[in-house]
Amino acid sequence: MNNPGHPTPYLNNQNNQPTMNMGNMSPGYQQNSISPPPLESGITPTGQRVSPPPSAGIHKSKRQYPKQITEAYTDTGNAQDPYQLYTPAAAPGTGNLPQQPIQQIPQSQFFTPGGDQQPTYNQQQQQQPTYNQQQQSPTYNPQSPTYNQHQSTYNQQQQQQQQPTYNQQQPTYNNQQYSPNIAGVTNQFSNLGFGGPTAQSQLIPVHLIGISPNVRELSAPPPSINLPPNTSVTPSDKANCDPSYKRCTLNAIPATSSLLSKSRLPLALVITPYRSLKEGDDPVPVITDTVIARCRRCRTYINPFVMFAEGGQKWRCNMCFLLNEVPAQFDWDLQTNQQTDRWKRAELNHAVVEFVAPTEYMVRPPQPPVYLFVIDVSFPAVQSGAVATAAKTILESLDRIPNEENRTKIGFITFDSSLHFYSLNSNASEPQMLVVSDLEDVFLPQPDDLLVNLSESRTVVESLLSRLGDMFKGTQIVGNSLGPALLAGFKLISPIGGKIVTLLSSLPSINPGALKPREDSKALGTPKESSLLLSADPFYKKFAVDCSRAQICVDMFLLSSQYTDVATLSCCPRYTGGNTFFYPLFNAGRSEDALKFAHEFAEFLASPLGLEAVMRVRASKGLRMNTFHGNFFVRQTDLLALPNVSRDHSYTIEVSIEDNITTPTVCFQTALLHTTCFGERRIRVLTLALPVTNSMGELFASADQIAITTLLANKAVERSLSSKLEDARDALTNKLTDILGVYKSSLTGSQSGASPQLQICDNLKLLPLLSLALLKHVGLRASSQIPTDLRSYAMCLLTTLPSQMLIPYLHPQFYSLHNMPPAVGTYGPDGTIMPQPLNLNSEKLDRSGAYLLEDGQNIFIWIGRQVDPRLCADLLNVRSYEEVRAGKTTLPQLDNLFSQRINLIIGKTRESRRGVYHPHLYIVKEDGDPSLRLWFLSHIIEDRTDTVMSYHQWLGTLKDKVNSGSF
Repeated sequence: MNNPGHPTPYLNNQNNQPTMNMGNMSPGYQQNSISPPPLESGITPTGQRVSPPPSAGIHKSKRQYPKQITEAYTDTGNAQDPYQLYTPAAAPGTGNLPQQPIQQIPQSQFFTPGGDQQPTYNQQQQQQPTYNQQQQSPTYNPQSPTYNQHQSTYNQQQQQQQQPTYNQQQPTYNNQQYSPNIAGVTNQFSNLGFGGPTAQSQLIPVHLIGISPNVRELSAPPPSINLPPNTSVTPSDKANCDPSYKRCTLNAIPATSSLLSKSRLPLALVITPYRSLKEGDDPVPVITDTVIARCRRCRTYINPFVMFAEGGQKWRCNMCFLLNEVPAQFDWDLQTNQQTDRWKRAELNHAVVEFVAPTEYMVRPPQPPVYLFVIDVSFPAVQSGAVATAAKTILESLDRIPNEENRTKIGFITFDSSLHFYSLNSNASEPQMLVVSDLEDVFLPQPDDLLVNLSESRTVVESLLSRLGDMFKGTQIVGNSLGPALLAGFKLISPIGGKIVTLLSSLPSINPGALKPREDSKALGTPKESSLLLSADPFYKKFAVDCSRAQICVDMFLLSSQYTDVATLSCCPRYTGGNTFFYPLFNAGRSEDALKFAHEFAEFLASPLGLEAVMRVRASKGLRMNTFHGNFFVRQTDLLALPNVSRDHSYTIEVSIEDNITTPTVCFQTALLHTTCFGERRIRVLTLALPVTNSMGELFASADQIAITTLLANKAVERSLSSKLEDARDALTNKLTDILGVYKSSLTGSQSGASPQLQICDNLKLLPLLSLALLKHVGLRASSQIPTDLRSYAMCLLTTLPSQMLIPYLHPQFYSLHNMPPAVGTYGPDGTIMPQPLNLNSEKLDRSGAYLLEDGQNIFIWIGRQVDPRLCADLLNVRSYEEVRAGKTTLPQLDNLFSQRINLIIGKTRESRRGVYHPHLYIVKEDGDPSLRLWFLSHIIEDRTDTVMSYHQWLGTLKDKVNSGSF
């Protein structure tokens, strides 16, 4: 018998074979082991690509169950011991329990959380005793544990056993067997971009109304990229860009601007050039021989989609088609002084590579990493514990700050109504504070030792940080001089460049940069609200532009307990490539607040950086980069200045078609020139090749709903700031209506008039759901209850999060905890096995259940009012629902299987996505705090909330607009 205190492997009950949880798969690619073709006298290889089999349509086969399991599943003669949502069961390994097939159990009426009526089930469940028949009082009866039963029974062996007591057996939860969702992964290999004519995208129509969206497909890969044969010079399966680095809203480019305009589909790139690497990710190949082949005319870097000519002595650019000389050392290994195989070079096999740049790519020696901490030490900052927490976190993170070559420099400025500089001479035993009270013309009190080498002055830096938390304990100064502190920091590090890390706990009150509280509750939810989302003082934007020129990045950590004016202060990170972090009502006395800030701050400090960077996107003839979204400063028409390239920041670039495209394929190449943390100048190159089409059907079949949603989020934020929130919501609705209308008129044969159905192609079927999620998001939702700071911070996230984090931020993951299959929450081949996500509607909420909802920023656990008391004991260490304490909390780690499983699920939830964020955990009671309950329910986007319609009402509105429009 297995140890009941440890999770058991996820084995299928029929054949004891490991089962993979497909619900948590992220978009990926399969590996194809194809040997590169032999080099024949330098002539381009003619090896054929491996193409996926032609799609023959989607077939759904019914799962067959053994007769004995079917009989056990439908047996109604064993009512003495029916299968329950939360029932003590035999310990793992004592017998197999029959698994229940996937079923949607419809309710006879709409269930409103907190309502008085109990949900009833369909006729298939009428053979089971109902809740009211089983239970006469809410008190748990150990002789007849019949809480909210489902239509399933134990197998015959378990039924013959005597009902075990709770202390003797481990609890199990609804043994449901989830079938893997393979609809989104059947075409993964074709996504690599090596499909031939037989791999054309299929336009599969889908009826939207009356069908519940399959939220599991949100993690499906984008539509396949079907390039013509022999487009790539090598048959590498990594020749085209992975969508986690760069993806396009259309995986087939329209040949003419008129076709793009007629389709109403947007054309844009979503680029995450410096994404973090998780365990199992392939590292970016680094080419260290400094042999960089570029086109003489358009400056495109050699890539897998070029062509070789004249016996391999020249290569033809795939952007402008100019013939270029192959560098003399391209086929020569300088280290071994021998000829190498050209077809094994990384730049001909990988779409994402890094070149070590030679000296001609440098205008000065590579800068070292520079961290200047500008810390608010006024009374609110000290009282909230922000100063002590920050100092302790920096001290504990000194070994994690990038410093491989011992080149990193560090400095500190603290400020209240004065500026405090710190001399950190490596020969001194203690730091020396230098106070500057004259803030009208900021100056540095001494030329040296304010910015020091971290390795050389490590002892004195540690001494300062160990004292900083107590140095200002007795302060009574309320105001702060953020503006002068930033100017002083600029003067200190502008000769080198670097990072100004700002920690602020109150509104700046001293010029320049003084701000006043301007939040007006009467303006919230009205057209005047948009003015509150704009910067209140031009000082911060002007300062950010100056920083960008000096290769300085500004990051903001805002820890205020009151109004902070995030809209104004976030200007600095926006134009310098930095980050904005917001911690409303921060109080380090709450361990949850201190842990979240310390974790995110430490991860932020440990993240590698790309320094003094510029990024340019090149495209084939006829295409032009049009509009740019993200945190950067546009230095030229197509050159983005990034003093720091932050990990996992996303940049969205709209593309226009200027001339008709006559080639069968087009190419987009992103080049990011940057300096690594260890002082090496590098060029990261990302290449994406896409086919060209003249077909409206192929255009729709290639559309990527995740990339389109990312673009719509960026454009909605831009429209909100340039006009009004209402205009942004209207523009989003109109764009979706246009797409649906063009599909109806051009691809369904319904030219005009009313249509009984609302249709879209299969690859865009979740776009209406994601658009509704965007309309209901805190960044855009029509409401008079959303504080300006929260809305502004949400807009910052909408424009910087990569798609992998943005989609859950818009459409949270929703799991049922009380009836998890036994293997969920245990370790599997790919780590912790996660539950299958549920649709975000209140029909899924059962009064006797427990649910988890997370969006990457917060985690909620909903507890129903009639939950089994044993679940409360196992999860929260309380005896009943009445003793559950709602609000922000830390989940206890108890010595029982259920607690261990839930903690593993939460742990993986916090670690699985890219980024430094550490979500808070909230316990929400069904009849608890109304504001907390409404906050949770605002994420249930398929329901009607406030003035925003439900998902099905939304589809009805879209259908009416489509039927009444002319497309």
